[in-house]
Amino acid sequence: MTQAGTEIKGASRVAWVAPIRIWADMVKFAHTVFALPFALMAAFLAARNLPNRTAPYAGQAALILLCMIGARSAAMTFNRIADARIDARNPRTQGRPLPAGRLSSTAAWAMFAAAVLVFLGGCALFKAVYENPWPLRLSLPVLAALLGYSYAKRFTKWSHLWLGAGIGLAPAAAWIAVHPGSLGWGAGLLWLCVTCWIGGFDIIYACQDIDVDRREGLHSLPSRVGPARALALARVLHAAAIVALVVLGAVEDLGVVYGAGVAASAVLLAVENNLVRPGAYEKVNVAFFTVNGVVSCVLAAAAILDVVR
Repeated sequence: MTQAGTEIKGASRVAWVAPIRIWADMVKFAHTVFALPFALMAAFLAARNLPNRTAPYAGQAALILLCMIGARSAAMTFNRIADARIDARNPRTQGRPLPAGRLSSTAAWAMFAAAVLVFLGGCALFKAVYENPWPLRLSLPVLAALLGYSYAKRFTKWSHLWLGAGIGLAPAAAWIAVHPGSLGWGAGLLWLCVTCWIGGFDIIYACQDIDVDRREGLHSLPSRVGPARALALARVLHAAAIVALVVLGAVEDLGVVYGAGVAASAVLLAVENNLVRPGAYEKVNVAFFTVNGVVSCVLAAAAILDVVR
């Protein structure tokens, strides 16, 4: 190949790689850590119902990871597309790739379509490999719930709970993917926990945009009821999440290791809620990203260790 041909090929590769990197940053790929540990926890709890198993099959775990990445990437991309014009008028978000013009709308839609195909393909493989049709049957309703959140804040102040309930489908879906016949109270309690946990910290996160939400006519809870009442509700939701985890331990007969994980999570959530006060939001990112990532990982690790030990 000539030098000119090599340069053209290299330039073509850069032209494709750069948008993908920008897209990965836009959808905050690393933040899959929030829900994935709960999905894995559900998978291990469900696997106890498989013959001679204390853990899901490696293929099941891999497909759960694939579906999680696809579904979350699709939902985040759709959210960024839906909010692009609003983000452009918000000083905090106007530097995001779409409003800043670093990623085209066409590229974003293409990546959204690719993420949807990854999710649907992963669901289809559960049927093809494990003869479990339920992930594929439920894939479109789950996707609709996740995508619907992007417009919920246009008409309801409870959009934070919509987000929590949508992401809360991850552990329930993982349970169904591993052993649908044992779906019951355990999966329901995990869904409730994630709904309250994520709903609570999304309320905290929304406090940063109170003035913008009011100007844009958006129905975030802090903009509708004020930051003090909204943050108080976030604390109630996080307390409810811990209660759901305690009940889960009793229902699923989990032991001391899991109990220690729940106790640690309760302390971390208390810290998170104490980091943010009405009018003082400079520590929101610490509360949102760092603390919540640690909570999910600690809790899942404790539950899985309790199951397999």
